[in-house]
Amino acid sequence: MPRHTMTLAERSKTPSGRGCAALAAALLFLLPAVLPGASAQESARSSGDWPAFGRDAANTHHSPLAQIDRGNVGRLRPAWIFQTGVTGTFQAEPVVVEGVMYVSTTGNHVAALEAKSGRVLWTYTHKARTEKIFGPPSNRGVAVSGGLVFEATMDGRVIALDARTGRLVWDREAVRPEEGETETASALAATLGDKPVQGSSRLGFKMPPLVADGLVVVGVTGAGYGLHVEDEKGGLDGGAVVGIEGGYGRRGWLAAYDAKTGEERWRWYVTKADGWEGDFAEKTADGLPLNRDIAAEKAAAPRHGEAWKVGGGSLWMTPAYDADLGLIYLGTGNPAPQNFGLTRPGDNLYTMSLVALDVKTGQLRWHFQQVPHEQWGYDVASPPFLLDVPTEKGTVKAVAQASKLGWIYVHDRADGRLIAKSAPLITHKNLFVPPSPEGTVVSPGPLGAVSWHPVAYDAGSGLAFAQVRHGAATYTVKTVPASGGRGEVRYTETSEAKGEPAFSTLTAVDLARGGAVAWSRKAGSRLSGGTLATAGGLVFSGEEDGHLDAHDATTGEILWRFQCGAGIGGPPATYTVEGRQYVAVAAGGASFTKGSGFGTGDALVVFALPD
Repeated sequence: MPRHTMTLAERSKTPSGRGCAALAAALLFLLPAVLPGASAQESARSSGDWPAFGRDAANTHHSPLAQIDRGNVGRLRPAWIFQTGVTGTFQAEPVVVEGVMYVSTTGNHVAALEAKSGRVLWTYTHKARTEKIFGPPSNRGVAVSGGLVFEATMDGRVIALDARTGRLVWDREAVRPEEGETETASALAATLGDKPVQGSSRLGFKMPPLVADGLVVVGVTGAGYGLHVEDEKGGLDGGAVVGIEGGYGRRGWLAAYDAKTGEERWRWYVTKADGWEGDFAEKTADGLPLNRDIAAEKAAAPRHGEAWKVGGGSLWMTPAYDADLGLIYLGTGNPAPQNFGLTRPGDNLYTMSLVALDVKTGQLRWHFQQVPHEQWGYDVASPPFLLDVPTEKGTVKAVAQASKLGWIYVHDRADGRLIAKSAPLITHKNLFVPPSPEGTVVSPGPLGAVSWHPVAYDAGSGLAFAQVRHGAATYTVKTVPASGGRGEVRYTETSEAKGEPAFSTLTAVDLARGGAVAWSRKAGSRLSGGTLATAGGLVFSGEEDGHLDAHDATTGEILWRFQCGAGIGGPPATYTVEGRQYVAVAAGGASFTKGSGFGTGDALVVFALPD
């Protein structure tokens, strides 16, 4: 894997941090790294490390570090920059353990860097076994524990590397992405003209693994079938998402692997084999009407008794973990076929749910389905986070999830009981009105209010900080006539609604006081990647135009911003080495920045206060 760590002088000679190919061709010797301690969580509590996705198993994306604060953040400057040599869709959150930074790149390559200087210690070059993957070749991070670095790859593998050398210790093939391709998908794609089509029911991994109780826990994406058609600019944001009528998805699952050997210990499937129809709910659990044709679904049910076998339910992001209860908490994705309901009658359990599983066995303890029989692409995607919530009956240990629907849901960790729901984060329009031949405009669209991006939570203030997208989509049912021996095919095309507002806000929600919106600040471009909150009274948030912003956590005011040279599509992290605090973020863009006018790149940019 090409790699290069830039000095600031070198950086000043490159336009917007690009022109990296020549720089990245320089070869660096592999150097020994410091072996990380056995417990990343203990390291986080005792030092300024960032030893796991979200910093710890609670997934709060909050740091107690306060060297960088409201008063001095305006002096923040780049300390060092690492260029991966692989341009585009760089979304990983770095992990820092005992002075060593570990980061995964586009294409599942991994680098270990000296965290105070960016000096390369070792690199691992991933060799994918197939080019047939789900979506762009992005990866959102690694996990480090017990002297090993764990990664789940786009080509369906779970691997462990020696943290000292980068040597491959074990390699477990969990799934082959190309299994389950369909002729119908290819036939439909051929009818859509010359526009490029990407995506299908191919399983692979995007999420950073969770290491808990000696297990490496990961879940697959690509199960909820949908073709993504590029727009005229080459991007996916204005293009269509196409869901085909019929049984053309995959069955999503989460699995746990022995951290020492890679042996699979348990696997939990999202779609329920017996009774996935559920109760044919007419309303959501929090009382919102779903506008379902229950009679038509029940009439169709006998013909689709095995729809659960291809029922979807992708797992987008890392679960949270409560060691005392022995439970992990995860969000599940949309059912398949995407946007089309009559061929999958019923509630489609356990898609579109916040789920609690026993970490030792994978057995289901409870679930809360946000949208039964979902048809709009509202995956429960943003990673859940743990918190303590004051109630009339005392403090409750809770788990929260910021939804695509535009609310933050707060549940009792033990039994899933809904404790509270925040104020709405967006303006809704025609929520849960089904797709139609005429085209139904619905807000939010499939990108949601809060997508996969992590939300930072500050337990001291009770504030959660979310990157919120405001926008709508048009859901249109279309028909491809029968031809060439193929029967008629119906599909739903989902595209950006023209003339509807489309913008992003950084929004603070007071979860300690009923879920009211404390403040909301409109961004100059789309926000993506997630947020970082610190004890210095700051919230860091990246934009697709390349700016990393530092906001005052109390007011939302922007106190500092820096142009990183490429769209920011991953969450920032912060850590200390030898008493100096750093903030790190990947600036590589994402699939939606293609054709948007904002560049993709390959840089990990690390900031600190001047010496």
